[in-house]
Amino acid sequence: MSDDARTGPDRREAALRRELWRTRNSASFRLGNHLIEAARKPWRILALPITLPLVTWQIGMELLGRRPRPMSDSMIQLKGGPERSIVLFPTNGVGFGHFTRMYGLARRLRRLDPDLEIIFFTTQPTLHLPYLDGFPTYHLAGPKKFKGMESEAWNAMVQEMLTLVLETHRPQTFVFDGAFPYRGMLDALDTIAVPQKVWLRRAMFRKGSSIPVDSIGKFDLIVHPEDAVPLPPSEIDHGVEVLTVPPMTLIDSDEMWSREDARNRLGVPQNARVAYVQLGAGRINEIDSDVRQVTDALLAYEDIHVVLGESLLGDRLRINLERVHLIRDYPNALFFNAFDVSVQAGGYNSFHEMRKLGIPTLFLPNMNTGMDDQLARCKVAEDEDWGIVQQSNQQLSTSIDELLKMKSKESINSPNGHTGLSIHILEGM
Repeated sequence: MSDDARTGPDRREAALRRELWRTRNSASFRLGNHLIEAARKPWRILALPITLPLVTWQIGMELLGRRPRPMSDSMIQLKGGPERSIVLFPTNGVGFGHFTRMYGLARRLRRLDPDLEIIFFTTQPTLHLPYLDGFPTYHLAGPKKFKGMESEAWNAMVQEMLTLVLETHRPQTFVFDGAFPYRGMLDALDTIAVPQKVWLRRAMFRKGSSIPVDSIGKFDLIVHPEDAVPLPPSEIDHGVEVLTVPPMTLIDSDEMWSREDARNRLGVPQNARVAYVQLGAGRINEIDSDVRQVTDALLAYEDIHVVLGESLLGDRLRINLERVHLIRDYPNALFFNAFDVSVQAGGYNSFHEMRKLGIPTLFLPNMNTGMDDQLARCKVAEDEDWGIVQQSNQQLSTSIDELLKMKSKESINSPNGHTGLSIHILEGM
């Protein structure tokens, strides 16, 4: 660290300033202060029937995210530290989507600029993954992991921890990947001056959403990865620069293990037909679950071996079936050359990985994913003749039979969105 790095007393003073700022901008303080000021100046008491509801309404709109909160009066301009650094903040969603995009971005950034310091700050619990690649990582457990903790207290933790990270590493760029920006994160960005702030968000912005109105304007760039189906236009005119990039996949085909090596690692015969199953829901021991029904339908063919993909975020599978193998690794894409066919849900990452390699795939799209239209995405695979969408009125065994008759398509040599975004970020640093 440079000589002008913040000392212990300086950090303590900064922390106290942030606490004072939170207190002065709390609803109780502002309402109480409004009443006290009225008592000090009696003529204001007469206006209280008008001004008090007005202040209450303003505070309510801020809490609902309909009005911007007051800015910090102590924006910290940082100096010194690494010449070039970046902080990446992926949230933890249902799966690995946010983390995978940011992990892929970190790998591309390092490839283009080996001297760049890349820091992870995340609520994702799989910390060993970035550590294996030498990325320093800070972790704060999500709010649901703490019993009885209110969102205000958790966001205060986010602000304190993230502020310390930004103070320590002095990044030129901050990248957030998540559907909803945490208030504590926004408050930290109000306190620390970061020249380039990027929001990586797969979905467009919709009117009536719960995203705070002031959150979009905190960023200098909004990045939308493309999908198989056209992205609908945003319904909010936010005025922030928008960059659209090709679909993002973690690794490219030249980084995957060879077919022989991948099969040796999985313990499957070199002459077998191998099906990869990654559905992400249901338990193999539940006879009525999708994953069990798919597995049984595949095992009806004597030359088929099934590889079940386990999530590092879920419970370990307990299974004792012949010709069934488990893979609990990351990224599973390293093994994809081993597979002849696959059975997938319709998630963004898995779809584009299968599409890029041309692996024949049977899709069981999740119909309850809100704005993520998995059915429309998976229909593209049928149009491109490398996929099948399981219909509710069709026997699963019939779909499996059709799948096993399909031939692999040639790999699609399409650009990876991580490369374009990395170049854009580095040019702005």
